[in-house]
Amino acid sequence: MSKAKILATSFAMAASTTLSLPAPAQAPAAEPTVRVRGAIAHVDANSLTIKDRSGEIVTLVRPADMRVLEVLPLDMAAIKPNSFVGAGSLPQPDGTQRAVEVLVFPEAMRGTGEGFRPWDYMPNGTMTNATVSALAAAPATVPGGKKLVLRYKDGEKTVIVPRGTPIVTFKPAQDDQAALVVQGAKVTVTAQVKDGRPTASSMLVGRKGFTPPM
Repeated sequence: MSKAKILATSFAMAASTTLSLPAPAQAPAAEPTVRVRGAIAHVDANSLTIKDRSGEIVTLVRPADMRVLEVLPLDMAAIKPNSFVGAGSLPQPDGTQRAVEVLVFPEAMRGTGEGFRPWDYMPNGTMTNATVSALAAAPATVPGGKKLVLRYKDGEKTVIVPRGTPIVTFKPAQDDQAALVVQGAKVTVTAQVKDGRPTASSMLVGRKGFTPPM
């Protein structure tokens, strides 16, 4: 099932559950959180329509307080000892993780989502949000890459970052949203059920066609 269909099904199930509860026993329904990745097909002051990576169309409420972060490309040299990063990866037979993207968090966001967990960007994907405790050249089988030891509260992971892996950071869009949140912009949108409707809560967006790799 495509991400867009999962999104629609989650919203429908949440709405159905909320409506079916008897009034005296009604409790707040847990809000499913789903990420939609694609390009903006239409945008106005109150709504977003995203063409998902699969080609499906998803329409979301755009609240006034939706958080917008601009994703910016970096060089591999931006990863330094003690950087706090998010490494989206695939597990390898030798127990390491092979990065497909690395987010270098702004210092003010150090500690965000710390830990190791599944990542829905691709099948078998993992995400490690952690501090770079050691940094070295990758093994000879990965020329030009880096070997990161990422340490988090409950453990650590070794992540191999091949040369050419997207390295990014982000910053709040603040007053620049009008120039960023436009038709054709590549985005990753986090959405939830709010008041029974699929609603965007935050957006990662690239400028001039840059695609957020997460």
